[in-house]
Amino acid sequence: MSPHAFSTEEINGVYRAIRERRDVRHFKPGAISPEQLTRFIAAAHNGPSVGLMQPWRFIRIVNPELRSNIHHHVDQERILTAEALGKRADEFMQLKVEGILSCAEVLVVGLIDHRENFIFGRRTMPEMDLASAACAIQNFWLAARAEGIGVGWVSLFDPQHMRDLCAMPEGSKPIAVLCVGHVDEFYPAPMLEIENWDKRRALSEIMFEDSWENSVKT
Repeated sequence: MSPHAFSTEEINGVYRAIRERRDVRHFKPGAISPEQLTRFIAAAHNGPSVGLMQPWRFIRIVNPELRSNIHHHVDQERILTAEALGKRADEFMQLKVEGILSCAEVLVVGLIDHRENFIFGRRTMPEMDLASAACAIQNFWLAARAEGIGVGWVSLFDPQHMRDLCAMPEGSKPIAVLCVGHVDEFYPAPMLEIENWDKRRALSEIMFEDSWENSVKT
């Protein structure tokens, strides 16, 4: 074992958080302390960042009317998504896709404006700002799971409309609405797997050696 490795107990804790992280939609009443929320955001802010550009910004939604407006917009997008799904529309409408009104905290995560000024690591792949922010959200998610707090990532919204709702500057881009709160339990498996929407693929389907056609036997 590497001399830089954590203890066995610590390693098991990291892998458990990864394995038991869930995209949560069902919340129970109860506030989250400001200190706890700050810890989760600090974990996100420690995420890897291409060129150290730190493109993430977190907007805590405290105005009840704004939260209600965000929920209304997401619900409208839910209906439009169902229409776009065609044959799976009815199946989709049976799914619970957000918990905006029932969770303790709602955060809107956005990418900064003037991102074109950051070239390091983005000259040929400008989308790496989004990749960096996604890593930050994953850090938030894992920290919350380790402390027994549920998080749900909602992406059913029009970025321009969400930007206007949250008075974000021109050129910035909202990428997530995070629902954060206490739960009665964590789903034993991803909710969409439980609902038979899809299932997690085997490692042999996503691992290759040297070429896309040469899958790795696991």
